[in-house]
Amino acid sequence: MSSKLRGGALLTIGYILSPLSWWNDPFVNIPIAYLFGSLLALISPRLFTSSVIVGYWMTNVVGLVLLHKGASGISVRREGKQTNMKKKLFISLIVSGFYALLVLILGYFGILRAPSILRGE
Repeated sequence: MSSKLRGGALLTIGYILSPLSWWNDPFVNIPIAYLFGSLLALISPRLFTSSVIVGYWMTNVVGLVLLHKGASGISVRREGKQTNMKKKLFISLIVSGFYALLVLILGYFGILRAPSILRGE
């Protein structure tokens, strides 16, 4: 696999997982986080909610790392681009915080729970 193709693949996967794409949380990150929480709930159902939150943040961090790794070969120097990127990152962190709070609230009120098979039902 050529380095440009590999970088493009990493960049794409990173963007999909990163907090820079606002649409990805309900369709990608939260389902992955739910799966992560469900797996850790096999150890103890009490771990579910906190594991979903940790899994959610991990998907965002992995996305940013993959985004950086994929884009590391591309070096574009533009003055306005840096400011725009900081603004996007700030907004993305606010949105990620909102979704993490939403998962916490849904878990607290029992709306988001570990699968019933893991709870012994």
